[in-house]
Amino acid sequence: MKLVQSIFISIAAALLLGACSNTPENTHPDYAAVEPFDPYPEPQALAPTGSIYQNVGHNLVLFEDLRARQVGDILTVVLAEATDGTKSSDTALDKDNSTVIDNPVIAGNLVDLGNDNNLAFDLSSKSAFKGDSASNQSNSLQGSISVTVAKVYPGGNLYVQGEKWIKINQGNEYIRLRGIIRSVDISTSNTILSTKIADARISYSGTGATQDVNKVGWLSRFFISPIWPF
Repeated sequence: MKLVQSIFISIAAALLLGACSNTPENTHPDYAAVEPFDPYPEPQALAPTGSIYQNVGHNLVLFEDLRARQVGDILTVVLAEATDGTKSSDTALDKDNSTVIDNPVIAGNLVDLGNDNNLAFDLSSKSAFKGDSASNQSNSLQGSISVTVAKVYPGGNLYVQGEKWIKINQGNEYIRLRGIIRSVDISTSNTILSTKIADARISYSGTGATQDVNKVGWLSRFFISPIWPF
């Protein structure tokens, strides 16, 4: 009876853990959206200046395209990442050694130990090594993600960050991005290419059953890790 109860508890715990693994993760704080500062002070804080213009910390753009420029503004990043790397090497080593020592001459006579045995000998060694290696890697990431301005630097550069979650079938996929951009690189449609982001941190991954089956188990990772001596 106790054995049946133990098996039932184990199965229930496994099902509970499996259900928990399908729940979406929370928003990462390093990629969370940033709310804009309130540029409008309280009415009693406005002092009369005798002018129609009131410097209340906001501006109205009449002759420019609307682009992200302040903390909290939204900007669309067009992902256009593509990398292609190829590396190959070929190494060959070959070494031969040979040492010959003749039979010594003592008092004008060759040393003879009888039966054609003498003190002459020779040594030789040979070693060879050959190694070939080749590596090819290609990556591509396309799409778009809207981010918010988290910081405005004194020089006018903008620090942006954001993430996008998409639930597909039994899993969740997300894109996270953050980095530094120049305001002059923002197009008239308030977009910028990801290749123009400095110190970019772009990650594309997911959660759920579909993602779990593509992961190598911890024991397999041990056998293919550098710490495995064989």
